[in-house]
Amino acid sequence: MIPVEMLKSGAAAMNIELTDTQLAQFDLYATLLVEWNQKMNLTAITDPEGIVVKHFLDSLSFLRYVKPPKNASLIDVGTGAGFPAVVLKIARPDLRITLLDSLNKRLLFLQEVSRQLHLPMTTVHARAEEGGRNPQLRQKFDFATARAVAALPVLSEYCLPFVKKGGAFVAMKGPGGETELTDAQKAIRTLGGKHEETHLHTLEDGSSRTAYR
Repeated sequence: MIPVEMLKSGAAAMNIELTDTQLAQFDLYATLLVEWNQKMNLTAITDPEGIVVKHFLDSLSFLRYVKPPKNASLIDVGTGAGFPAVVLKIARPDLRITLLDSLNKRLLFLQEVSRQLHLPMTTVHARAEEGGRNPQLRQKFDFATARAVAALPVLSEYCLPFVKKGGAFVAMKGPGGETELTDAQKAIRTLGGKHEETHLHTLEDGSSRTAYR
């Protein structure tokens, strides 16, 4: 379905080498995304090139800035259709992925993706603020991430409670996030975190992205 050479070369530009098996998993993921999107609202982006650029390569950019140790745990808060976490699981199958979302029907889709791609992942049906208070989830993860879920001040309150001491929250945002970062500083400090890095990059279609750690 997708232009796999476009995905392979785009990943290679980020020093991420994808095997034929991984490329086949991405292709199946895209097929399932489009099929299920006809039954429920998962994404507005359904063209093959758009899926590659705006979903897959954008999600893979996480690995440009973060080098998770082997078998690291990661929770994707408000995961939606699985971006970035399912993409990261394909690229790094050693990662222990938890997908948290407030809509159970999205999790049913992700469970099917997990089954068909033969990639074990844990799904949690909860709102972010509820999950962060759950003793089984609070401060249990090496990494927490979220992509285009909410403004950074709110996102920090949602995600930092999941991160264990020494771990990191990585927020994947669109352009113009500097104001959000300023507004988020109080929440970050209150929750015992600190801003370490800001990364800017441009997707193949020219749109800009920002990642905060």
